[in-house]
Amino acid sequence: MGPGEALLAGLLVMVLAVALLSNALVLLCCAYSAELRTRASGVLLVNLSLGHLLLAALDMPFTLLGVMRGRTPSAPGACQVIGFLDTFLASNAALSVAALSADQWLAVGFPLRYAGRLRPRYAGLLLGCAWGQSLAFSGAALGCSWLGYSSAFASCSLRLPPEPERPRFAAFTATLHAVGFALPLAVLCLTSLQVHRVARSHCQRMDTVTMKALALLADLHPSVRQRCLIQQKRRRHRATRKIGIAIATFLICFAPYVMTRLAELVPFVTVNAQWGILSKCLTYSKAAADPFTYSLLRRPFRQVLAGMVHRLLKRTPRPASTHDSSLDVAGVVHQLLKRTPRPASTHNGSVDTENDSCLQQTH
Repeated sequence: MGPGEALLAGLLVMVLAVALLSNALVLLCCAYSAELRTRASGVLLVNLSLGHLLLAALDMPFTLLGVMRGRTPSAPGACQVIGFLDTFLASNAALSVAALSADQWLAVGFPLRYAGRLRPRYAGLLLGCAWGQSLAFSGAALGCSWLGYSSAFASCSLRLPPEPERPRFAAFTATLHAVGFALPLAVLCLTSLQVHRVARSHCQRMDTVTMKALALLADLHPSVRQRCLIQQKRRRHRATRKIGIAIATFLICFAPYVMTRLAELVPFVTVNAQWGILSKCLTYSKAAADPFTYSLLRRPFRQVLAGMVHRLLKRTPRPASTHDSSLDVAGVVHQLLKRTPRPASTHNGSVDTENDSCLQQTH
């Protein structure tokens, strides 16, 4: 094993460890919190994390073995089974990300309808479609004997068949990546643009309230005014940053492998082994990045993790704040005037309140 392979093996070990730990934490949070389990997004996240955990536990170790020793598993039929799991879990992960993006768009764009209609059973229908498509592609590859050890990627996955079967294999590969990469990417981009539009409109309304409050409070302390302006600037860029991270992660992790697989179909193209292994490692890194992108860095999961830690340490956790920890302009106004804030109206402010909660949950 040369220095390049040793570096790739170290990268794969790091991705494997992070993927196992982070996805196990997501599943543990969902098992601990009934609130997370009963949401439609919680069902989708459990499916995504479970698939990533299976990929890290059952597929990545054999790729690591292929990188270190350059050979297929010795058990008969083992490589075909691993290739089936690799194709199924990779396709299911991409389609699950698309389902999560659609769920976020519905939560932010239609909060009242979302709360009343999108139950976990509808999330189960979305997952049934994703599982059905993934099983169809992996089953077709297994039935056509297109699964085996690929030396270019040091893994058990799709491999080039003999020359007479190349046209059928090329059509299958193109269809697989169109459904498992192009379609989820299109859904992710379209729904993210809609979420960004709603979030931007929401921030503009909040900015208007902020500027009017600052204009009325002429005697406001300069430090408080400065904190209000800083929070206003952060609010503008928060949604854009998080949506950009989700799209960039999807492209960086999946695009190199997909482009390499499509280039492999060209007769005069030979895939470099180190590049093929690197593109495969990038695909595996999606299993390590998704728990942080969609779960662990968000407030509901952070609160559940904090509660679990406090329970293990036998401490009483502090009550969670019902609003953002940053400065709220309305709260500052009421505090200065020494008044108790009025509860939000359940009629006129319902849409804004739902938008606030949905934006906090999804971002």
